[in-house]
This record gives sequence, C-alpha cells and structure tokens, in this order.
Amino acid sequence: MSVSTPSDDSLTSGDLARPMFALAWPIVATQLLQVAYNLADTLWLGRFSTDAVAAISLAFPLIFLFISIGGGFNVAGSTLVAQYTGADSAGNAGTVAGQTIGFLTLIAVTVGIAGYATTTPLLALLPSSPATAGQVVPLAAEYMRVFFAGLPFLFGFFVFSSLMRGYGNTRAPMLVMALSVFVNVVIDPVLIFGVGPVPRLGVTGAALATVISRGIATVIGLYVLLATDAGPTVSLADFRPRYEYVRKIVTVGVPSAAEQSASALGFITLTAIVVTFQPEVVAAFGLGNRLVSLVFLPALGLGRATNTIVGQNLGAGKPDRAERAVWLAVGVATAVMLVVAVGAWLFAEPVVNLFIATGTDAGAETIRFGGEYLRTRAVEFGFIGLLQVTLGAYRGAGNTTTALAFSLIALWVGRVPIVYGLAVVSNFGPAGIWIGMAAGQILGAVAAGAWFTRGTWKEAVIDEQDTGEASSPGRESGDGESAPDENSDQDGEFVDTTFLAGEEEQSE
Repeated sequence: MSVSTPSDDSLTSGDLARPMFALAWPIVATQLLQVAYNLADTLWLGRFSTDAVAAISLAFPLIFLFISIGGGFNVAGSTLVAQYTGADSAGNAGTVAGQTIGFLTLIAVTVGIAGYATTTPLLALLPSSPATAGQVVPLAAEYMRVFFAGLPFLFGFFVFSSLMRGYGNTRAPMLVMALSVFVNVVIDPVLIFGVGPVPRLGVTGAALATVISRGIATVIGLYVLLATDAGPTVSLADFRPRYEYVRKIVTVGVPSAAEQSASALGFITLTAIVVTFQPEVVAAFGLGNRLVSLVFLPALGLGRATNTIVGQNLGAGKPDRAERAVWLAVGVATAVMLVVAVGAWLFAEPVVNLFIATGTDAGAETIRFGGEYLRTRAVEFGFIGLLQVTLGAYRGAGNTTTALAFSLIALWVGRVPIVYGLAVVSNFGPAGIWIGMAAGQILGAVAAGAWFTRGTWKEAVIDEQDTGEASSPGRESGDGESAPDENSDQDGEFVDTTFLAGEEEQSE
C-alpha cells in the first residue's frame, strides 16, 4: 500500500520549491503561534511587574532542561515516520507513531514528577543578586511547579505535532495550535489579574493558562491521530511495546535528547551568569530571547520542513533530491533572515517597548538593555538559516549525533565561554552577554555548513526489511543505506533528493 502526504507524493518527486514551502509555511505559522504563548505571558506579566517577567526568564531554562529529555524522542518519532512514509510503508509509520506516543507518555509523567519535586533545590543552585533572590526566585518557583504538574499535556501536543510533521501534514498541528492559543490569550489576563470570582494569581495564573490551553490541544491532537486519516494510521495494537521499534526510537532519540539537554544546561549556565546582574538585565535577556525566537521562525520552519523532506527522500532512496532541497532551503532562509535582521536593527527599542511598562526607571532600563540586545543579535541572523536547515537535514537523515555535535559547538564552544569571558572576566557587562550570544551561533553555523558539504549524511536509518518491501532501485537491501539509482539522471531530476531542533525553540 502506498502512503502519501495529505496532498500528494510531491515531497519525493517533481518540483521541490512548491512542496517545500507548502510544508514550511504551516510550520512557521505553528511556531508563530507557539511564540504567541510566550509573548502573551510576557505581555501581561510585563504589565503585572518587572519581577514577574524576570521570574519566567529564570524559570524557562530549568523547565527546558526537563522538557528536552522528551524532545529528542519527538525528533526520533518524526524522523522514523518520515522515512517509513517515504519508503511507502503504511503499517510501520503507524506503529512508530503508536510506540512514540506510549514511550513519551511514560517519560512525561516521570519528568513532571521529578521536576515538581526538585524545583526549589534547582533554583537554589543558581547564583543571584540579593534583589533577584528575594523578589524573583519565589515567583519562578510558583511558575515552575504549575508547569511541571501539567507537563504531560505539553508533551502530548509536541508528540502530535512531530508525528504529523514527519508524515507530511503540517496544517493539522497549525489549526490545533491556533485554537489552543486562542484559549490561552482569552484566559491569560483573567488568571493573571483576576476577574470577578477568579482570584489574582500572577505568574501562577500564567502557568495555569498555558497548561489548560495545551491540555485542550493534546486531547484534539490525539483524536486526530487515532480517529482520522489525516496522519499515520494508528491502531490500538500499535501501542503494545515492541522492542525493535523502541530500540530505533531510543537510538535516534538519545543524541537529540542529549543535544537538547546540553542546550538546556547551556542556557542554565548562561542564566546563572545573567542573574548576577541587576533584574532589568535579567528581564531584558528573557524578553530578548523570546523576541529573537519570533524572528527566527522562517529559518526554523524551513529547517523542520527540511527534516521531513530529507527523511522521506532518503526513505525513498533519493539522496540527490534531498541535497538539492537542503541548498534551496538554505538560500531562502538566509535571504529572509537578512531582511529580518535589518528590521530588528531599525526597530529594536519600539518593539521592546510594546512589552514593558515605561512609567518606572526599571521599565526604562529594561527597554534600553532589550534594545541593545536585539541589535547585537541581529548581526547573527543571516547565519541562522544555514544552521537551522543543515541541522534539520542531519536530523531528517537520522544523523542526530552530528546535529548534537554542532549544537554543542555553537553553545559550549561558542556562547557559554564567550559570554563568560566578555561579561565577567573582561568586565564588558551586559554588552558581553549580547555579543557572546550572537558569536556562538555564527560559529556553529559556519561549522555545520562546512561539514554538510562532505555528504556523509546521506544514509537512511530504516532497514529494508522494516518496510516490508523488496529491494528497489536506489536502495541497497539489508544495511539500511541509501544510494542513487545507477540508471537515473545524476542532475537530480529523477533521483531528486533533501530539523526542531530546534526548540527549540531550543536554538534561539
């Protein structure tokens, strides 16, 4: 039985640009809605108090450390579904989806309990100024406890979105996310400020709003996967643990989980440096990162689309088409990000001003620092397209160890030591933080792009026997490696060839 994307088989044949952008734009829209969650919290909490904004800036790196454990296995599910779909193996794609849902549910419950229990000691590990320790840390603890209690709901939507993306359907997650964001935007101010019988909950209300709206998204997402034909066909039998599939999920997912965990630890380290500065710098850092994650959306969308296209084309035995798609995505993402960089440079302070009250000295200082941060980070934007797309290609090929390596270079060879060296050792102050954040991403992008040209990533991770089909041209039987069809055009017209993440969200 042939499995296609919801529209057609164009991811693995014919024109590249049209299906790539058809796949990418709902991803960009979904990520835009994802950022809307964070920006809605920041917008209302910025009106609540500067300390509240600083609190979620402090909480998110610690939350991300726990979320990253499951995030890597989402990448594995997306990659395997994409490769089985490209190999025309309907049953295997559905089985991988069922195994991923079950596996991630267990992880979500475990991680949520661990995070809730360790919130206070984790926050105690971060160095802080007296003002931050007295005013910001208690608020961060409130936010984190609610967030961890609702973590299975957040994991649920992430799993749904990644599996649908691997299948080639990016519109369904976009629509579900849109509904969830609408709910969040409506109830956020009600829970933060209190309306009628609803008490004034502050940062706790912001966390509750996120958990409730994500819970709705998770329920709808599971319905789409289990009761419709919009994605891989999942039956109840697919939830029965099967060692051979769990092993593949773990093999592909562990490096991605390590990548995201290393990123989380890096941001915790960076936050530990930042919190030694005044609260206005902490708030500017957190708000600036959220705004940067917004302007990165085109590159993130193309990177995740590349993940799917690479996976499906390697599964179909078309590595040349996969490579052509990667370079197309790199060119478009880089050009778009250069345009975005100009806008960020010109309008930095006015954008920050939208999220911070200006009636106090603290608000004015936060706006000034935030504007400096955005302008400095704008210098790196042109490199982000290259980094996000090549990382997406490595993940789509199942080469998650390579993606891990270059993420580590960007963060642990670049950002962390440069930020520490400039901001602390060389006494550059806040400017050292801004410069180090930009320099690390540039270093990672150059390294990842140079390594990509070697072409050693062009191998699928699924085995021929897994697809239930005979060996076909363009695919070597038994060893799971892809090779071009000797009778095809070498310009890529027939052997046409080609991301989360970071969450990302993680790669900001």
